[in-house]
Amino acid sequence: MAKRDFLAISDLDAPTMQQLIRRGVEVKREWKEGRGKTPCTGKVLGLLFHKPSLRTRVSFDVGMAQLGGHSIYLTDQEIGMGTREAIQDVGKVLARFLDVLMIRTFAHENAVKLARHAPIPVINGLTDLLHPCQVMADLMTVLEHRGSLDSMVVTWLGDGNNVAHSWINAAGLLPFELRLAVPKGYEPDGAIVSAARARGAGKIDVTHDPAAAAEGADVLCTDTWASMGQEKEHEERARVMKPFQLNAALLARAKKDSLVLHCLPAHRGEEITDEVMDGPHSVVYDEAENRLHAQKAILEWLLS
Repeated sequence: MAKRDFLAISDLDAPTMQQLIRRGVEVKREWKEGRGKTPCTGKVLGLLFHKPSLRTRVSFDVGMAQLGGHSIYLTDQEIGMGTREAIQDVGKVLARFLDVLMIRTFAHENAVKLARHAPIPVINGLTDLLHPCQVMADLMTVLEHRGSLDSMVVTWLGDGNNVAHSWINAAGLLPFELRLAVPKGYEPDGAIVSAARARGAGKIDVTHDPAAAAEGADVLCTDTWASMGQEKEHEERARVMKPFQLNAALLARAKKDSLVLHCLPAHRGEEITDEVMDGPHSVVYDEAENRLHAQKAILEWLLS
């Protein structure tokens, strides 16, 4: 059987995606009830980081341990992927030691090329283009709290960034409405939007009106306005995106039982207020925990 990778949600079909999300919920329940399985006993996960991380590193490290395996932390200072050593050589060599490899990097092409040459599964732990593991955890969180992912309205507020792109990928596969409220000039990648619309499962709208986008929403999502590598743009981005702040006024436009998501780290007082972040609609810390369990489901699937 050909090896599997997890680089983009759009690489999946809808049944596989739904299976992985449901399995994340099951894996979490099994672990909480002391029935956790260890299908990765004797397996080793490599964690290759070009960007710093809190949730990605800890969740993959702990997740592999809970599945019975081990992990090894690698930095680009040690490897020099693409400079000291060719990407294809890194992939082929690491495959001689490891069973699965996660990469958190800048250029998406680094992850694609690594997966192309490594004969073991490769997981996208984040690139500048996509953050699929995050959105799988987000969908798992909504499923836990709502019981279904069908016919919901999800509103994204702020930058049309890598997390937004993975939400767009998901809307191409699942029947929900995705509204992306972004400032002019910060729209998501048009090719990603077009490809998701062509798959036709959900409805995807891009707007510059945050109030209209929040009206009647089941889920409100946001992220930091300046991602890693965009620090020099922070002041300008903060000015342009201020009307897209997830605050009490926008939350009041959503459904009374709406959920608030933020992938973290949060810049409190910028893209989200303390009142909303710490309020009764927020499931931000469930969402953070679910990175662990959603990724365990992905690791099981890749190594099965």
